Amino acid sequence: MFLPKVAPAGTAARIMLAFLATAGLFYVNIMPAIVSGLIESLNFSRADAGLVASLNIYGAAVGALAAVFVVARISWKPAAFMLLLGLILLDGLSILVSSPEVMMPLRALHGAVGGLLVGISFAVIARVDQVHKTFGYLLFVQFGLGGVGVMVLPPLAPVFGTAALFVALMAFSAASLLMLGMLNDYPVARPDLDEVIAPVQIRPLLAALLAVFLFQAANMGLYAYIIDLGKMAGLDIAFISPTLGVAAWVGLLGASLVILFSTRFGRALPLGCAIFLTVLATIALHYSQVAWVFWLANVLVGVTWAFSIAYLLGICAEFDKAGRMAALGGFASKTGLASGPFVAALLLTDQGYGPLINLAALALVLSLLICLFPARLLDKQS
Repeated sequence: MFLPKVAPAGTAARIMLAFLATAGLFYVNIMPAIVSGLIESLNFSRADAGLVASLNIYGAAVGALAAVFVVARISWKPAAFMLLLGLILLDGLSILVSSPEVMMPLRALHGAVGGLLVGISFAVIARVDQVHKTFGYLLFVQFGLGGVGVMVLPPLAPVFGTAALFVALMAFSAASLLMLGMLNDYPVARPDLDEVIAPVQIRPLLAALLAVFLFQAANMGLYAYIIDLGKMAGLDIAFISPTLGVAAWVGLLGASLVILFSTRFGRALPLGCAIFLTVLATIALHYSQVAWVFWLANVLVGVTWAFSIAYLLGICAEFDKAGRMAALGGFASKTGLASGPFVAALLLTDQGYGPLINLAALALVLSLLICLFPARLLDKQS
């Protein structure tokens, strides 16, 4: 491609890397629209729609795990090019599918391709200075465009079917493909043979990975069903959809604060405060029948989700500058994102969403307690 190259550590490069990392997992940011669209347009049951979402992200987890073993051995740009083409093809095929039995394995394969792309992208991001800042831009792209998706796509699904959802995903991959040609190579730095390299600290790394898993599972278990949750509480889609769009856009504030703060105030303090607020907002969803409570809870989660996950992924990345631990953090993230809707699909009964809200709040509390160990350790080492 004869495209101009951007500065390797400049703002444009960080944004393009954010697009690349988002392309493989953008369906997660519009997951409520996808789950709702499968239920409304294709008459999938709630359980089947949730399992499609779950398998899509479990596939991504498999791809992210594969990335851990290949990121240091492959030429990442040609690999990313082929993976983006694969995503476009699989999203196009998904438009033609109308049965859960076919949709589930197809989306699982899509997830594997996207997960490998995200894992590779995370590894490249780890090679750029100020990794927290780049993850901030990543969340900025995800929440900004995700807000557009959850606002615009749910009303289109009843008219155009699931094609509206999958065409949006194809367009995002095509844009990322164009940006790929403008990025530098970001090679793995050759180790200095005279330098003593400290081994990866296993216990804090495992704690960080577990915190990522629990945080993502708790949030996605509710987020995948948030449109249906609002409807069961008596709210109208004309209120729910704009609420989710605003929540995602306000979430940009969380990503912006990560870019602004970086590690100026350490990691433990801002991360602990943000996850604690996420717990409070999650508990507030018990009162979703009150429109302003539903609105405020979603907006608050939008801010704290973007803020917290950027720090959590940054903590994982700091354990290994070659990028393997960043890819492993991506694996933990996707496993959590997949497990949330999976558990939710098993847990949902005629009793409503109360038990799911309680379980999500408990998982968030555990994530908060666990993440403080690696966060405080890195703060002391800094």
